Amino acid sequence: MVTLSKIYTRGGDKGETSLGSGDRVAKHSIRVAAYGTSDEANAVIGIARLHAEGDADAMLARIQNDLFDLGADLCTPEGGARSDGALRVTAAQVKRLETEIDAMNEVLEPLKSFILPGGTTAGAYLHLARTTVRRCERLMTELALIEPVNPEAIMYANRLSDHLFVLARHVNDDGRLDVLWVPGANRE
Repeated sequence: MVTLSKIYTRGGDKGETSLGSGDRVAKHSIRVAAYGTSDEANAVIGIARLHAEGDADAMLARIQNDLFDLGADLCTPEGGARSDGALRVTAAQVKRLETEIDAMNEVLEPLKSFILPGGTTAGAYLHLARTTVRRCERLMTELALIEPVNPEAIMYANRLSDHLFVLARHVNDDGRLDVLWVPGANRE
């Protein structure tokens, strides 16, 4: 468990931060950008939850906790100091997302066009969270080119963006309030 008795440490005043391994790295490193982006997605999901209820809110609560797991996973490099016993995203977390996607998707009509972000307030925020997770995933895969990254963490981010897309449709009255893209609708 984490104990935070003091919020500011001055340790980052010169543009560096500490990883879970204890190593100091630049705040603009790809690793820090990746777990910072997962934190950003978590914040957007927090806003979406203000407009969600029932099963949607419960799913988002689990996802918010998982995103802290993802941040912890990314914060502690594999194979480095303190990596033994480090918190890692697991296949069970990925599977839960898949199960939830499949259950929500059963009642949705197949898409005949791309969806524009919107519909309901919750739906719009979920689309924003989805795009933020996609950015996190891009950073994670970029990081994986130069350092080991837990493959389950990458799968989780990939599946989470799909989940948020389907959940946006779910909160948009099971797709009835989706805003569909009309290709070329405004061309002269």
